[in-house]
Amino acid sequence: MSKTVSLKRLVPGLIIGPASWLGPYIAAVSLFLPTLIQYIDEENKIQLVALFSICAMVVAAISNMVAGYLSDRTRSRFGKRTPWLVGGAAAFMLSMILASMANNIPFLLASWMLGQVALNFIVAPMVAWLELAPENGKATASSAYGGLGMALGNNGFTIIAAMFLGQVRLGFIIFGILTFVGTLIAAIIVHEPSNLDEKIVVAEKKEKTSLKEAMAIFPSWSVGRDYYLALIGKLFQGVGNFTVTGYLLFIMTDFLGKGTADTQHAIQLINTIMLLFGLAMGFIAGPLADKYKVLKFPVGLSTISLGIGALSMFFLQNDVGILIYGFTAGLGMGIWNSLDNLLNLEVIPDKNRVAFFLGVYNLGNTLTQAIAPVLAAFVISQFSFSAIFIVSFVFSMIGGLSILSIKSVAR
Repeated sequence: MSKTVSLKRLVPGLIIGPASWLGPYIAAVSLFLPTLIQYIDEENKIQLVALFSICAMVVAAISNMVAGYLSDRTRSRFGKRTPWLVGGAAAFMLSMILASMANNIPFLLASWMLGQVALNFIVAPMVAWLELAPENGKATASSAYGGLGMALGNNGFTIIAAMFLGQVRLGFIIFGILTFVGTLIAAIIVHEPSNLDEKIVVAEKKEKTSLKEAMAIFPSWSVGRDYYLALIGKLFQGVGNFTVTGYLLFIMTDFLGKGTADTQHAIQLINTIMLLFGLAMGFIAGPLADKYKVLKFPVGLSTISLGIGALSMFFLQNDVGILIYGFTAGLGMGIWNSLDNLLNLEVIPDKNRVAFFLGVYNLGNTLTQAIAPVLAAFVISQFSFSAIFIVSFVFSMIGGLSILSIKSVAR
């Protein structure tokens, strides 16, 4: 029988935990890293951001699956997740401090790759904390993790991070420390139960499992159809989102022609709106989903809302477009972050590998941030800055339709 943790402990941990890793990461990838790359090699900044993204994509994909695999098979007095995510937070803090010292691209790239590995040893185990929630409170736990925790991480930290645009090296250090301290506090609050008495299920079933089945990391489409549709939705939603947010700094400066002060104001405005929507949905979406048993429809429609927000930037290309984008994307991301992890939990094909499958799914948080800048760099070079908003719309629509095509979750 799986252990549970009271929502009184789990919910605060699921708010502080993701905010502590996602906030510093978003601040670094969207503001600190592009700015430092620009300081070091301004002439090649667009191509270098894409290079960093490609390298991060490969490292993140491998480390996320390894982290989930190891976490699922860990037994300790602190549970199976806590040792890995606390260790990952310490390594991520180190990587941020090293990045702050970089004066050349190779050293900065090496520091960033260490951070990618460390980050995924936080993400994969932490999202599996959702499994500890009582059965009648899983949507509430998911809403705390995504709606509140990730809203604070995605937008709350970015508001503060924008103040460090003139001193990004200090920003790297401060936000790296915040990751470690916040993750440690979350682990203490959740106080994951010991699992020293847990049996390794895979070993017990070894004789009854064929070699082919044992070597199959991922199930066939017929078995994992809905999981794959959720994963496709996550990837396309993520690319649609980060195609815009990943280049938000350059959109403001190079596309809209804003100076440093106006850029800081615009970034803070967008993130304040998205933070308010995210917090509101964090309080509302999960409890309503638990009460009315709806999940697929709000998640799918939230992705479509994100695409509509990108269109406003394409057509208006001014402060009004920025405002509309903040509202529509904020609503979409607020609902998405509140419920998408629970949706994936519902469609996992193998309940004995929860951290692995949740980790692969949540790889979308880092993988799509790697794919999006590469795609955006290509689109910008071949067409124009405005074309990335069309790309965002198309990807968001595909993501939403994939989610709505899931069959095992009725509504």
